[in-house]
Amino acid sequence: MQKPELVIFDCDGVLVDSEVIGNTIMAESLSAHGLVVSLEECMALFVGATMAGVKVKAEGLGATLPDDWVERIYEEIYEALRQNCPLIEGVVDVLDALDAAGVAYCVASNGSREKMGITLGQNGILERFENRVYSAQELDTAKPAPALFWHAAQGIDHARCVVVEDSLNGIRGAAAAGMHCFAYTPEGGEVEGATRFLSMADLPALLDL
Repeated sequence: MQKPELVIFDCDGVLVDSEVIGNTIMAESLSAHGLVVSLEECMALFVGATMAGVKVKAEGLGATLPDDWVERIYEEIYEALRQNCPLIEGVVDVLDALDAAGVAYCVASNGSREKMGITLGQNGILERFENRVYSAQELDTAKPAPALFWHAAQGIDHARCVVVEDSLNGIRGAAAAGMHCFAYTPEGGEVEGATRFLSMADLPALLDL
């Protein structure tokens, strides 16, 4: 493909290896509240969703959750992430390649700015995104709606933007925004509507850097 003008990264599961940490805690909490799910089932059901969306969906599947469950689960997850949340292997090399090629990049997540501050901040790459950190919660929107991606594009032709995602909601949001999506799926599996790749080491070549 032609080298893009902007690369929009998701955060959890793309820049930082946080999905297993957060979903382990969620699976334990949901199981304690009437919806017994394994880690794998929890990730299949909820990766890429907002926590408010998780609550609604989980209750529809039979969970009985307290009114303040979202606030409680955020506190538990954030505390765990503060202890350790490593980068996805190869991410720093990808950012270096983008800088060398003069390609702009940003992060756009359904997660909160506080969460991104915890995960990106402890790994020393938050400053590389400067003021280019976008949270769906601040914009009162969420993937798969395209508005977050349009906001992140900041006037750049959408056809010259690419999105790097790991969730179905993100892939659908990129498609709705008119942006090509690269789906990071290190475990393999089928991906519809995106170009699948297994390792961050493969991404610079895919982006024609």
